[in-house]
Amino acid sequence: MHRRTRALAAALAVATIVPLAACSTGEGSGPPVLTWYINPDNGGQASIAASCTDAAGGAYTIETSLLPRDAAAQREQLARRLAAKDSSIDLMSLDPPFIPELAEAGFLAPVPDDVAAAATKDVVQGAIDGSTWKGELVAIPFWANTQLLWYRKSVAEAAGLDLTQPVTWDQLIDAAQSQDKYLAVQGAKAESLTVWINALIASAGGQILENPEAPADELKLGLETDAGRDAARIIGEIGTSGVGGPGLPSADESASLTLFQGDKGSFMVNWPFVWSSTQGGVEAGSLDQSLLDDIGWTLYPQTVAGQDTRPPYGGISIGVGAFSDHTDFAYEAAQCIVGAENQAAYFVSDGNPASNTTAYDDPAVQAAYPMYDVIRQSLEQAAPRPQTPFYNEVSTGLQQTWYPPSSVTEDGTPVKSTDFITAVLRGERLL
Repeated sequence: MHRRTRALAAALAVATIVPLAACSTGEGSGPPVLTWYINPDNGGQASIAASCTDAAGGAYTIETSLLPRDAAAQREQLARRLAAKDSSIDLMSLDPPFIPELAEAGFLAPVPDDVAAAATKDVVQGAIDGSTWKGELVAIPFWANTQLLWYRKSVAEAAGLDLTQPVTWDQLIDAAQSQDKYLAVQGAKAESLTVWINALIASAGGQILENPEAPADELKLGLETDAGRDAARIIGEIGTSGVGGPGLPSADESASLTLFQGDKGSFMVNWPFVWSSTQGGVEAGSLDQSLLDDIGWTLYPQTVAGQDTRPPYGGISIGVGAFSDHTDFAYEAAQCIVGAENQAAYFVSDGNPASNTTAYDDPAVQAAYPMYDVIRQSLEQAAPRPQTPFYNEVSTGLQQTWYPPSSVTEDGTPVKSTDFITAVLRGERLL
């Protein structure tokens, strides 16, 4: 048994098993009930479950069961149940960074070749990469997410910054400072910090892990490189200069948006929810229409001038539980769930971008998100976070050593971070 599989199983075996949210699908008579464990949303996944139940024509029913809001808690609950070979887990909405861990442990049912071919047709590369482990598709891309560079048109114009051309982080810092404005980023000690670090390094042509499929004691980090040092320099400059605002050490995505919407807002990297959230504020009367009219968008900033940016990739993929009694029906249901029409409707209803490129041709999508073409392009260029069964150790280690942003230095932080994470992976230190 692989070391990670043994460690995961041992850790979960001693934990209290959470009561099951659904009855076993293998009991009783009549068509099976497939349980789909979903992350919290605005109700879109439940609507898709009902639609795909109707489409099944009585062959099966899909019911949803809500996972915790926190991604780490979702991982813990699913892994705990899968370690106990829980057959009630038919379908799962999975955060991509946790997919390799579940796949390596044998917790995901193999994807049939025909399903894999259908599930990757017209799908953005970032979503395919995020659903792949050791060269094999192990989950079905559903919705995909990416960060854009949002900007206040008035500030960019006053600073003389042409956002019709690629722009670098250094240019944004200079422009914000020249106008006495804040540059909104996510500096909290949270997963959002790992997202930022990964995008900076990937956009400089590097990677956090150089051999992500290796065992823990053989993993080699790519932080002590030009790409790692470029990332540390940018984070450190934003942290020490004050351009990130006084709340930078606790800034998550929502706090960044609030800063950007304020009088000192200028530029921001954030997910597409920015648009619907700001629209909602205008409709509710808490924000002025002039703010919405002043917002522009473009691709994520370049770390190195002239080098294509690799924006963050997020989203959800659909996994099928290895111990389900109905994996054939589950994969049939998964293909319905991720159908282009369902993805388009989910994008409009819940603000979660589609992984299928044809969904962006839907007039309702284009009307709701006028930046749809930039989102689609960004997803094609997006870089997933490190695909490794040891993602939790790597991500938490980065958050420990690249925080607060004001403490990050170009030469010191990559070395400190490498030493710490390597020691954790070798069992020589604790997180």
